[in-house]
Amino acid sequence: MVTAISANKAELIAIADAVAKEKLIDRAIVIEAMEDAIQRAARARYGAENDIRAKLDPQTGDLRLWRVVEVVEAVDDYFKQVSPKDAEKLQPGAAIGDFIVDPLPAIEFGRIAAQAAKQVIFQKVRDAERERQYEEFKDRANEIITGVVKRVEFGHVVVDLGRAEGVIRRDAQIPREVVRVGDRIRSLILRVVRENRGPQIFLSRAHPEFMKKLFAQEVPEIYDGIIEIKAAARDPGSRAKIGVISRDSSIDPVGACVGMKGSRVQAVVQEMQGEKIDIIPWSEDTATFVVNALQPANVSRVVIDEEEDRIEVVVPDDQLSLAIGRRGQNVRLASQLTGKAIDILTEADASEKRQREFTERSELFQRELDVDETLAQLLVAEGFGSLEEVAYVEADEIATIEGFDEELAGELQSRAQEALERREEANREERRALGVSDDLAGMPYLTEAMLVTLGKAGILTLDDLADLATDELVQKRRVEPRRRAESAGRPEDKGGVLAEYGLSEEQGNEIIMAARAHWFTDEDVAADGQDEAGQDETGEDAVAGTPQ
Repeated sequence: MVTAISANKAELIAIADAVAKEKLIDRAIVIEAMEDAIQRAARARYGAENDIRAKLDPQTGDLRLWRVVEVVEAVDDYFKQVSPKDAEKLQPGAAIGDFIVDPLPAIEFGRIAAQAAKQVIFQKVRDAERERQYEEFKDRANEIITGVVKRVEFGHVVVDLGRAEGVIRRDAQIPREVVRVGDRIRSLILRVVRENRGPQIFLSRAHPEFMKKLFAQEVPEIYDGIIEIKAAARDPGSRAKIGVISRDSSIDPVGACVGMKGSRVQAVVQEMQGEKIDIIPWSEDTATFVVNALQPANVSRVVIDEEEDRIEVVVPDDQLSLAIGRRGQNVRLASQLTGKAIDILTEADASEKRQREFTERSELFQRELDVDETLAQLLVAEGFGSLEEVAYVEADEIATIEGFDEELAGELQSRAQEALERREEANREERRALGVSDDLAGMPYLTEAMLVTLGKAGILTLDDLADLATDELVQKRRVEPRRRAESAGRPEDKGGVLAEYGLSEEQGNEIIMAARAHWFTDEDVAADGQDEAGQDETGEDAVAGTPQ
């Protein structure tokens, strides 16, 4: 009998060691799971109402089982409490409030109890394994990992990572790439999410960061930090661009990434299923970087619009299709690489645009400043594009124009200010005709022209304005980068209601909060009114609080 018991003890410890080693979890967790299973089986044997504990010695396998009862004056729960008189039989000298350990004999596991204990242990071990997987992978985002394709489900690829499973969703795969079960595959760990069914490890082969990590593996200078990939953009499976810079002037970043006879870049291309890669020297100068990014097309001129955060690129007529690329791919990747919206114009387009803008501005000055065509064209030629610029620049800037003097400069500024006042008054009348509340005119940063725009959008009161989110008010419109002539007639994201006025997000927040201020004031007034009403009902004086 003793031998049998010893064998059972040794078997329990051996099972705990084997499970801990196989699942790569702490042995103590397995021991704890066994104790929990034994406790549940004992409660099924002696009654679930009892507070039963079990302790398994991790070294010898000895099992102790006991019931815990509390000594109380009046017994309410006969399973967990005991009177002082009965307590004397269990533990002499026990006082009220003490907890007594009542040893229980070992139990024999029946088939059902053993199955239940097995399920408890499996669940505990499974939970511990999931937690171990999450802890192992949670800080490994943006790492490249190699695994084996386990199965393909609904277009999603499940990858065996050794100690866990990852999934490459359909939109994170390289288009037209054929993946078979058993293939070894490299991918980027995008993110790790903790879920009830275990950690979800999302992988990607289409993310630009995957390409950057591949280059870091193939180019020692990138791994060592001598060369840095400053930007990357991909059209997965087709084409990609990366912008690189060298910290060492003696090392050519482009040549280092290409390698001897293209060996380094070809290794990356093969891993990315033949995706063509343009390696571009990165530059702090935005215009230079845009010119480089649009390679292999030649660029004649770059015009940067800081307010609209857009770049206008002028190319020779014969370079237009090359600059745009097949289905707009070249300019789209260049836009992603630089983080700017890019418009491509030919020399003829640019010339026509400049002439149109020159004519429009000249006519504006002729009409609003009451000057002849020659004088208006002189102002435009000197870079003046709006009435505000004429009205509020230093008078010397106008007076220094050839043929102008201080008297003429002062007169032009005076006329420009009068024109702006007329425009403001006209906008004010239009705003009121639209029914826009005068309360809106008191909001910070809002001009009469902006109020007219709000009125046309149906925003007439403080509440209408307060109901808007900041991006609905000031978010800049976004247009897919392409040749401007090709964008005609296509729907565009118009952005916020006041997007055309160039307000910042901080200014938008301030406007929204100022519009909402009356909400809190109204709540305070209502609360004060309720307090006063409550005092009146008591019949007490509101000031002194004593009966009259």
